[in-house]
Amino acid sequence: MQLKHLSIINFKNIRSLDFEPAAKLTCLVGSNGEGKTNLLDALHLLSLCRSSVGLTDRQCICHGEDYFLVKGTYEARENEEVIACGCTQQEGKVFKRNGKTYERLADHVGLLPVVMVSPADINLISDSGDERRRYLNAAIAQHDKPYLDAITRYNAVLQQRNKLLKNPSPDCDVLEALDMQLNENAIPVFEKRTAFLEDLMPIFQAYYEKISGAKERVELRYKSDLQKGCFNALLKEHFLRDKTLQFTTVGVHRDELDMRLDGYPIRKLGSQGQQKTTLLALKLAQAELLQRRIGVAPMLLLDDIFDKLDLQRVKNLISVVSHGTFGQIFLTDSNKVRLDTLLHEVEWEYKVFEVKGGEFEENKELTAGNSLADSSLVGKS
Repeated sequence: MQLKHLSIINFKNIRSLDFEPAAKLTCLVGSNGEGKTNLLDALHLLSLCRSSVGLTDRQCICHGEDYFLVKGTYEARENEEVIACGCTQQEGKVFKRNGKTYERLADHVGLLPVVMVSPADINLISDSGDERRRYLNAAIAQHDKPYLDAITRYNAVLQQRNKLLKNPSPDCDVLEALDMQLNENAIPVFEKRTAFLEDLMPIFQAYYEKISGAKERVELRYKSDLQKGCFNALLKEHFLRDKTLQFTTVGVHRDELDMRLDGYPIRKLGSQGQQKTTLLALKLAQAELLQRRIGVAPMLLLDDIFDKLDLQRVKNLISVVSHGTFGQIFLTDSNKVRLDTLLHEVEWEYKVFEVKGGEFEENKELTAGNSLADSSLVGKS
């Protein structure tokens, strides 16, 4: 899969852009707040139908404007795909593939696989289990539509069950029917999460070892109520507690992904560099596993990935990325000198764009590979 052309109108601070990226590596350099991440977010939107930073569609419209339009022309699976997303203040979002509007956005997910690494990923370590469950859902849904359907149905039934539990005298027949539907959809979610993490683990550990220089050992532990036995039996066993608390206290909506470093929780004992290395290894492993499962290398969106990493880990990371079999890569950095130095380690052709105030201008000198500084400046910001 390859993005050939991107056009943007009124998306965040990007008022107008016609953009042709490099075939393999496109670098965006500029100060914070100039629009680098906004371009990556536009690409995320075209792949996954939503912003990567949790904004609503209308919040992505440029201040003072009535609409935004993002359109990408891709070469995907030997076909040209034109994907367009528009949103107006009055009517909301419309998503089209080759001029035809999608009836369900879920039907688009997986067509243009993408994996994004951003500073916000630290929430996967520091925040509640909701963040890690969202990560699992998004990662698996890109290669498994039945999973997306199952988790969507599960959440809808869960909402109905929780509403029923608020009734002083819930209808037992309705409760039993809802429990059957919960069980029917929870089982494939549990099984697919289990299989995904079993396949992901060795790849994740290998990437962490390469980036860290084999200094530590990491692991992922999947915890689910369904590991304890029959889900239907668990629902019946916990009914009185559920009734008292007025919500469902067992199920895959409470699953947890425990990240460990040398046997200890990363969120408590991992340094900032170790946590960043964990997240990078996790996302690179996700990209490789996605490629194995669908036969297409996903686009990599790497936003400000060098922060919190020491010089050696930065060099190891660049080596891993430049020698990997990843798809098209978009990389942002606020340090032009560091970026130029690191690009000397990259074997591909690349383009470098300087970003200021939502405008993107190709730096021909950096694209041509002219050095700006000595390598001793790598890692400084």
